[in-house]
Amino acid sequence: MQMTGVNASSGWTASVRGKAAVLLEAGGFVARVRELLRSAPAVHADETPARAAGKLAYVHVACTRYLTLMHTGGRSAADIDADGVLPGYTGVIVRDGYAGYSHLSDAAHAWCGAHLLRELKDLYEFEPAHQQWAADMAGLLCEANRQAQAARADGQTVLGEDVLVGLLARYRALAGEGFTGNYYRRTPTAADAVRLSRRFRDFEDMILRFVTNPGTVEFTNNQAERSIRPVKVQIRSSGGCWRTLQGLAEFALVHSYLSTATK
Repeated sequence: MQMTGVNASSGWTASVRGKAAVLLEAGGFVARVRELLRSAPAVHADETPARAAGKLAYVHVACTRYLTLMHTGGRSAADIDADGVLPGYTGVIVRDGYAGYSHLSDAAHAWCGAHLLRELKDLYEFEPAHQQWAADMAGLLCEANRQAQAARADGQTVLGEDVLVGLLARYRALAGEGFTGNYYRRTPTAADAVRLSRRFRDFEDMILRFVTNPGTVEFTNNQAERSIRPVKVQIRSSGGCWRTLQGLAEFALVHSYLSTATK
């Protein structure tokens, strides 16, 4: 998001918002929040589509419980990097499965558990007779989350070795069950099950980051979704479009400040 030297958008509200955005950047808000986010042990990241000037754009967010920074752009790696928070970041990025974040190799990555639970639920409900592994995997993830939350509440940064070994063994067995039980079945649902079970196998480190690092990593990416919610609310209330990309960028910056100031 490039705000330096911008003019305020038309309209009284847009004009006030535009002036506020210029003052925020001039006052060092963006630079300071960027600096603090880059020093955080874990950062939540997400993006959501919005329409500006009749074209599709994206609002990106990087946040923690207390800090929020949003910017606008496309959906490429360069657009994700544009806020200057994630390039070179060496903590943990909590995110969904969008492959656009995969270039951020200096960081560890954590896959949002809420997204995984929804996919497991949909798979099981569509074909319960063949996808019991999906229900069992969802149950295991929820159980693991309870274990991680308990450890975090007790000030622990790791789970007990016996607990962790047991969770990992059950996780791997269920991922294998999902794969072998569907690999030779030629149905669309079986193909979805194979794809999902392969994900659990191939991205074990990302998916179980909340288990192996419970002191830092949360199970879901709900923090990012809450931080970016003002954009979605505005879309629903305004008919879904900003007049200009600049207006969208101003909205993102002002709500970054409001979100950070009220946490």
